[in-house]
Amino acid sequence: MAELGKGVSAGKLASNMQKKLTRAQEKVLQKLGKADETKDEQFESCVQNFNKQLTEGSKLQKDLRAYLATVKAMHEASKKLTECLLDVYEPDWPGREETNKIAENNDLLWTDYHQKLVDQALLTMDTYLGQFPDIKSRIAKRGRKLVDFDSARHHFESLQNAKKKDETKIAKAEEDLLKSQKVFEEMNVDLQEELPSLWNSRVGFYVNTFQSIAGLEENFHKEMGKLHQNLNEVMVNLESEQGNLSTNSSSVKVQPRKKMNLFSRLRIKKGSESTPTKTNTNPSPPASDGPPAVSETKTVNHDFEAPSVAVEETPSVAISKSPSQPVEPAPAPVSVNEPAKKETEVKFESAPPEEVPDKSPSSLPAVVVETFSAAVNGTVESSPPKPEMPPGFLYKVRAQHDYTATDGDELELKAGEVVLVTQFENPDEQDDGWLMGIKETDWLQSKPFEQHRGVFPENFTEKNL
Repeated sequence: MAELGKGVSAGKLASNMQKKLTRAQEKVLQKLGKADETKDEQFESCVQNFNKQLTEGSKLQKDLRAYLATVKAMHEASKKLTECLLDVYEPDWPGREETNKIAENNDLLWTDYHQKLVDQALLTMDTYLGQFPDIKSRIAKRGRKLVDFDSARHHFESLQNAKKKDETKIAKAEEDLLKSQKVFEEMNVDLQEELPSLWNSRVGFYVNTFQSIAGLEENFHKEMGKLHQNLNEVMVNLESEQGNLSTNSSSVKVQPRKKMNLFSRLRIKKGSESTPTKTNTNPSPPASDGPPAVSETKTVNHDFEAPSVAVEETPSVAISKSPSQPVEPAPAPVSVNEPAKKETEVKFESAPPEEVPDKSPSSLPAVVVETFSAAVNGTVESSPPKPEMPPGFLYKVRAQHDYTATDGDELELKAGEVVLVTQFENPDEQDDGWLMGIKETDWLQSKPFEQHRGVFPENFTEKNL
């Protein structure tokens, strides 16, 4: 049995090889013009239309797959953008729940749109193109059968035209010719019916495909437009409620302060007569090139008003004081003479400062009076000009947002104002995110530094380069 199977396979293989050889010889003879070729122009036109239809359909399928890939990429990009919106949208902002629903519906719309495109366009396209491979193989087979028919016809004609006729060979050749003709005509008739029908079906297929895509896209954009309109309304409402989201019109957050009053020891309220306050010296002014000066600090009572200082020949030397810090009368008037070298000498005719009786801890609170410089030999130089920058100056900042002070030691800022940032007297008193300084306008107007400096949030300002 095994030997018989091998024999059948060998015989079939030999038969196939003989057919291929015969077809090759026939094609060579036809190309050389030594044998005529059966042609069907109508069928060839159908084949050309078939090839064109297959090329267009394949291109449409490729472009549709690219469109679906783009839709999927847009879905992912839209999803990430919506997630970003949810991340930055604070829970206490109005419209948070609406924003969550919009994000969910946005994702569902994209998913539904992509799936419907696959079902109603891509799968239909695949089904449409699925019939082409079979027809293409049948067209190729029909071509081979046509070559077989031409070869059998030429063989039969050659036997008939031979000088010495062999009736047995002629009968066998005629039988082969009729057989090949029958096979060829069966295939040819089927294809001549199917190819025109397939060619005409392309119109209906294109109409259905693009109608489905257009309808799905129209419905998708309509629903997406509603979501965008809802999102726009949420954003408009958020913008209208912006003033309630922070202390000021700006949404900048102010870092909390651990200390309610960083330098309350420098401020004394009027009428607080029963509570003593700490005394503190002012920051030392920048060193000058003149002779060393002696700084004197006087403790006075609030019950007296500061009298004017008597001056001779030169304008008066005023002692700066805070409105909330009244100064008691000086021990004695000071006379000032202007020598040839234009140095001012002040003579003290009253008792020295140490003779002023000290107050007990339970007496009225003491305040700090600004010091004045006196020369070692008893002369006092004229008040030095105010420095260009306040003590401890670091750099300038410009307010980017309005800030309303919530404590007595804070600065009230308006957008655009310039603040001169200074060092804290005690670095331990500085909170994170807070700076100390004085407005540049106050400083240029020679307003007292101690009374007009204050703290302010750093993130409301920008460093002024």
